[in-house]
Amino acid sequence: MNNYDIDMPYPIRPYPKLIINAAITGMVSTKDDTPHIPLSIAEIIDDALTCYNAGASIFHIHARDVNGIPSSDKNIYAQIIKGIRNRCPDAIICVSTSGRYETSFEKRAEVLDLDGDVKPDMASLTLGSLNFMQQASVNSPDMIEKLAVKMNEKSIVPELEIFDTGMINTAKVLIKKGILREPFCGNLLLGSIYSASATLFDLSCMVKSLPASFLWAAAGIGKFQLNMNIAAILMGGGVRIGLEDNIYYDSSKKKLATNEMLIKRIVRISNEVEREVATALEARQMLGLSRCGVKQF
Repeated sequence: MNNYDIDMPYPIRPYPKLIINAAITGMVSTKDDTPHIPLSIAEIIDDALTCYNAGASIFHIHARDVNGIPSSDKNIYAQIIKGIRNRCPDAIICVSTSGRYETSFEKRAEVLDLDGDVKPDMASLTLGSLNFMQQASVNSPDMIEKLAVKMNEKSIVPELEIFDTGMINTAKVLIKKGILREPFCGNLLLGSIYSASATLFDLSCMVKSLPASFLWAAAGIGKFQLNMNIAAILMGGGVRIGLEDNIYYDSSKKKLATNEMLIKRIVRISNEVEREVATALEARQMLGLSRCGVKQF
């Protein structure tokens, strides 16, 4: 492909295959909010298989304890990872190191110590502090760097969680320091009330600001999910989708969604614009991942 081809807009130049990242549980929704949210280990594993068959290749996993409370317990994560791998061996598994409820490095990094067959491929790394509706997610520069260094030591790829352009600047600083290394990939999350708005302008500015060779996916919070996912499809990015970000199928909030419903709709839309959906194995190749989180380079 020559330089002229590379500079041409989609779909004149071929789209990369669409990577679908399924955020199936999250830390907030309960069975009182929706009966479709998978909370137990068995439910998360079963739902992951359903989503895998629908077209998802990455699973952004949050663990819950037996009472449905968010947990950083690596033993719970190990059971989830083992169960998903047994049924979807090519699936890419990303675990959470969120600072939304846990504040200590030891607790947040505990899941990064998993190894062997239950070693995660990726781990979330939020690149700054932000406010949610009910509480803050605190991510100091020191915490971000310590988590990133440990991910490097464990050969776990950071999934960068980006809620505004300042967090993109943080990524660039960490790249310059050599703390973040390729592959650069992550989610642009728009529509949360205290961060970047879910507009095409905001998404375009964020994408334009990303470091070179960054594999990005767009997510919209709540009723913005579908619009941001469609924008990402047209712009050549990936999509993050699931009940973690949005429990409804419609913007009027009259119809509760399942993860499978949300994914199947995105697959249909992507197929309509003639953009192929990546298999899990193809997504691994695009990210430079082999099995169990070991990078290929």
